[in-house]
Amino acid sequence: MARVALVTGGTRGIGEAISLALKAQGRNVIASYVGNDEAAEAFKARTGIPVIKFNVSNFEECEAAVAKITADYGPIEVLVNNAGITRDATLLRMRRDMWDAVLDTNLGSCFNLSRLTFEGMRERKFGRIVNVGSINGQAGQYGQVNYAAAKSGIHGFTKALAQEGARYGITVNAIAPGYVDTEMVRAVPGEVLRKIVAKIPIGRLGRAEDIARGVAFLTADDADFITGSTMSINGGQHMY
Repeated sequence: MARVALVTGGTRGIGEAISLALKAQGRNVIASYVGNDEAAEAFKARTGIPVIKFNVSNFEECEAAVAKITADYGPIEVLVNNAGITRDATLLRMRRDMWDAVLDTNLGSCFNLSRLTFEGMRERKFGRIVNVGSINGQAGQYGQVNYAAAKSGIHGFTKALAQEGARYGITVNAIAPGYVDTEMVRAVPGEVLRKIVAKIPIGRLGRAEDIARGVAFLTADDADFITGSTMSINGGQHMY
């Protein structure tokens, strides 16, 4: 029977590529989203992957979503914490609500969904958790103290939880993407984007599929000797 995989923020951009890669791997994928009903329905029609709407930063909504997925499809054995937002500003212009929104969504969601699925994984002696961090959580970025803190926190969260899961057949790893050719990156002014690409030794932006292949590798059944690691997929821009 196919293992159930939940991909948060799984209907667009990197998340969509991850959902498709896990489906190709033979997983029974469910993709979550929070706001864009039209895009989610289009994704579902295009891919055949079911979608579920909930706010990953809200523990009670996560709890209800996990219960529904478990009832409809079976226990979640593969979890990809991909959902994330930005609220960029320099520190002196950043409001507390901008800080809270990014920390709660990007980092808090990793706690929420790992907390709600980890016990079942432990009972079944199998689990794969991949948390999507960022190059900016490794190297920092001007105007992103909230985002960089959340993504850096993901890397620490991953290493700590990996130690708790290892004896139970649960691996916990992180992916740290560099700059990827998504809708969000394409919105960056052309001059700024050219400067970013100039710093990437490979000479191009990443593709969503580049990240998805890493996730598929780390969530494979036989990837059981890799845990607590951060896979940097950034074209050589930051070697850490």
